Amino acid sequence: MKHRSAPWILMAPFLVLFIGTIIVPILMTIGYSFTTVERSGLLGEKGTTARFAGLDNYLAALSNVNFVASIGRMLLFGVVQVTVMILAAVILALLLESAAAKWPGFFRSAYFLPYGIPGVIATILWSFLYIPGLSPIIDVLSLVGIEIDFLGPNLVLWSIANIVTWTYTGYNMLIIIAQLKSIPGELYEAARIDGAGSFRIVRSIQLPLIRPAVMLTVIFSIIGTLQLFAEPQVLMTMSSGITSEYTPNMSAYAFAFQYNDVGMAAAQAVIIAVSAFTLSAIALTVSNRAGKD
Repeated sequence: MKHRSAPWILMAPFLVLFIGTIIVPILMTIGYSFTTVERSGLLGEKGTTARFAGLDNYLAALSNVNFVASIGRMLLFGVVQVTVMILAAVILALLLESAAAKWPGFFRSAYFLPYGIPGVIATILWSFLYIPGLSPIIDVLSLVGIEIDFLGPNLVLWSIANIVTWTYTGYNMLIIIAQLKSIPGELYEAARIDGAGSFRIVRSIQLPLIRPAVMLTVIFSIIGTLQLFAEPQVLMTMSSGITSEYTPNMSAYAFAFQYNDVGMAAAQAVIIAVSAFTLSAIALTVSNRAGKD
């Protein structure tokens, strides 16, 4: 009995923290999403009462034009930004792990460094390159007759995408490099004996074997896209194109802390989580089918 209980005793602190900080908040959020708060009196001075709302909050969230538009905006963002970022991460990983690479340790650290900068700080730093009058990029483009507004309604989404790509490309690159390092050296030796060149090794050995790592980075990126919050929240004070419901997370935050509608905010949070799970499952299914073909 002592041997059987020992693992549970050792795991108890983690389980308590996990249940208290992950499981309980999730269950509470799901519960809040099925309730609504009714306030008595002109300003709610007579108190509040919570009642079961069924699917009303979910229907209201899905009929909210701003929330639906924010999901569509993030889907577009993900299709473009995630694709560019993963391609860049794969290319950098392959280049740094090639036999001809010089100072790979230095460049790995340099590419990973932006990930160590908090998103808020990174957004503030990049904002100096987006604001007219402060940005040397805008000044140089103006000299050649190109007028551009990085914080305008048409470009601000891609300005955010640039910040996210700059931040997370190095992180994803390291995940792929870790997978590359696990490839046995005998495969490379056998390929070279058979006369395979560098491009053939990349196409026939490295790309197929790093598929699990690439899939992991894609799933992380999908989840991160739907959770986008810090970058647009910081740029909102500088851009007229960003509203308080610009992304799904910002919409949930606005309903919870600005509109004081916890039920709606919880329903939107659940929809975001289900969307992330669904898209991740689709990506895994597509990857598994491609691997079997």
